[in-house]
Amino acid sequence: MTGNSVAATAPEAAIGVGPSLWWRSAVPLAAIVAIALLPAPAGLGQHAWYYFAVFVGVVLGLMLEPLPGAMVGLLGVTTVSILCRWVFFSPAEQARPGFDAAGAVVKWALAGFSNSSVWLIVGAFMFTLGYEQSGLGRRIALLLIRAMGRRTLTLGYALVAIETLLAPFVPSVTARTGGIIYPVMRNLPPLYGSMPNEPSARWIGSYLMWTVMAASCVTSSLFLTAFAPNLLALEFLKKTANIEIGWGQWFLAFAPVGVPLLLALPALVYVVYPPRIRQGTEVVTWAGEQIAAMGPVSRRELVFGLLVLLGLALWIFGGAFVNATTVVLIVLVLMVLTKVTDWRSVTENKVAWGTLVWFATLISMADGLNQTGFVAWFAHLVASHLQGVSPVAAVVALVSVFFLSHYLFASVTAHATAMLPVILAVGAAVPGVPVATLAQMLVLTLGIMGIITPYGAGPSPIFAGSGYLPARDFWRLGTLFGALYLVLFLLIGLPTLLLPVL
Repeated sequence: MTGNSVAATAPEAAIGVGPSLWWRSAVPLAAIVAIALLPAPAGLGQHAWYYFAVFVGVVLGLMLEPLPGAMVGLLGVTTVSILCRWVFFSPAEQARPGFDAAGAVVKWALAGFSNSSVWLIVGAFMFTLGYEQSGLGRRIALLLIRAMGRRTLTLGYALVAIETLLAPFVPSVTARTGGIIYPVMRNLPPLYGSMPNEPSARWIGSYLMWTVMAASCVTSSLFLTAFAPNLLALEFLKKTANIEIGWGQWFLAFAPVGVPLLLALPALVYVVYPPRIRQGTEVVTWAGEQIAAMGPVSRRELVFGLLVLLGLALWIFGGAFVNATTVVLIVLVLMVLTKVTDWRSVTENKVAWGTLVWFATLISMADGLNQTGFVAWFAHLVASHLQGVSPVAAVVALVSVFFLSHYLFASVTAHATAMLPVILAVGAAVPGVPVATLAQMLVLTLGIMGIITPYGAGPSPIFAGSGYLPARDFWRLGTLFGALYLVLFLLIGLPTLLLPVL
């Protein structure tokens, strides 16, 4: 079956390489030129408008992939750095005595490389080395297949159950989904002959990857302690608006949306993004034979298992004295010292280092929208269109704008920091809008908004780089599931929270 599938699809992939590369390169460039030639909207600086044009070109480049994603991001920050006097700094800024535009833009361009979330993502890829080289990932995958692998759908439900059980205790979705679950599930598809970056990826690997990716965004909104930006946003609300939301209040507010979604997701993805392999009794039997052939747990498996437990314990209980990214660095160092892996394998992990460049440059590009004033202008534009609307319509519009504006951000933390105070200020200016309820609805969307792009949440670049979710599929599915999440939240969650106070 594998050979026939590859033979059938490989010629089709080869036919479109030349023309495909040409138009995929032309579209982002044409978009940049077309936007830049338009006059800047009223109230927005010309330099910010030029920057937005480059940003749109980068996003289109990530969608169409004329080059690898890391190269697209690097090209974007390089372009801005070269043209910084026209696309990044206003004339007033450049007129300040002693202002060094070239030095300032380099600091901006490289800032993403010092972001803790970026290194947490890199660490998650390094964890994969431990699971693969120790053999523990294969053993766990085989055990999971033997127990739940008779049907692909039940395997999907098993992975969602694991994600949901871990979510309340691991406040970093990157650590939880990217560092714990992904390295294990990465071993599952090859056991079915479903290989990354090949036509066989769709057999089962693509289904499993998207199911877990979609579930991680839901659990991040369902539990207050499942997502670090949730805690950050609540701290902001407490300091600026004296609004406090408890763990139980948070859970009950999102449960009418989140619980049904988690129960339906494996089946929904099964229909929307169906696997080719639906069941396989022989694979379950084979998994049992392979477990027996592996013999008892090896020293490397045992050592790495203990390191995983150490990391999990520090993520759950050590938040007061050790950062989640530091935990990853601790485990990585111990992996090398205990010979679970070696330094050469770390340096040769091309996917991890490519993701570092990709995500770091995107964080810088997204931050540029804020630094140039585009985000503030955009928020005030929204406010100008809400004059005279009803409180319910205003809330719907503000929640939708807050959710969809995540296309402009490569970090939920940056999004919440930049947009939350502005959207709340806009809501407070609309007569009749209950600001406390609006604030609660806004923060509840922080997790689910991560589904819309391959850079929208910590695990996104990990799954996008897995070889099982091509860029075109990720963007298409992200749009579909993002719309589903937002509509369900507005239809179910909004009445639950809003109507009692109106």
